[in-house]
Amino acid sequence: MKISTKGRYGLRIMLDLARNDGETPRMISDICKSQGLSNKYVSRLIIELRKAGMISSVRGAKGGYKIKRLPKHITLLEIIETMEGPLSIVDCVGCPKKCKKSANCSAREIWSEANEKIRREFESITLQDILNRQDNAADYCI
Repeated sequence: MKISTKGRYGLRIMLDLARNDGETPRMISDICKSQGLSNKYVSRLIIELRKAGMISSVRGAKGGYKIKRLPKHITLLEIIETMEGPLSIVDCVGCPKKCKKSANCSAREIWSEANEKIRREFESITLQDILNRQDNAADYCI
């Protein structure tokens, strides 16, 4: 399993919005500048985050985007699955029909258990937890 740029950048966008949450909505250009990301890509990713109800858009000359819920109520799993789809370390875990041997495969149970452990771990980490780690780190990279 590898988390793509969609998942990593989705998290960076959410962290940026959470860190800069205030009276004024955050413009895409500001997010792009602070995160070193392309405007076109961020614009596409924001649509997914907005559809998932994690951020809201504010129209107008001073419009932009705001985080919609408290960071302590948004999990890493929610962000990753919004950006990447359901977490599955191997195809047969998420969709047993993709493998002809899944009904009699002893390894599938191991993959399922590992997948569930990863899901639980990602679900236990909130956006606030990640912000707290950033506050304690001299430098960070996501």
